[in-house]
Amino acid sequence: MGQVLRQRLRQARFESPVQEAFFNVLVASGHLRERVDRVLARHRLTSSQFNVLRILRGAHPSGLPRCEIAPRMLERAPDVTRIVDRLERASLVERGRSEADGRLSVARITRKGQALLERIDPELTETFRDLAGRLTEREAETLSALCEKFYQQDV
Repeated sequence: MGQVLRQRLRQARFESPVQEAFFNVLVASGHLRERVDRVLARHRLTSSQFNVLRILRGAHPSGLPRCEIAPRMLERAPDVTRIVDRLERASLVERGRSEADGRLSVARITRKGQALLERIDPELTETFRDLAGRLTEREAETLSALCEKFYQQDV
């Protein structure tokens, strides 16, 4: 087991199976991120910007305040405000006040933002389909369950 990882890292052995699994998760994560980032780069988006747009599409039409966006991110971003600012400058997001609490600034995806996601969706679907062809449904379920063990206590 681990021949591909050993070749990739040019490392003959690991301290333990746990270390090998840890490195495998990191390498796999990096590979998946690169595949997604290539798609997003063609649309001049970072993964954090895409993540915010994805979240706001799910909250459409009501939108979300920054404090609700941050915990939903796939990866924690240190400054969601700055990400929303960039998306707003690109007219992909607009901000307004919350009807329930006028003190809160609420970000909403614009039609332009939705249209961009609609253009990206088929490309990402094709990327996921390619990767999905490497796992059975049962393997995918097992992989998800195993990955959750890494972070379930920190949620």
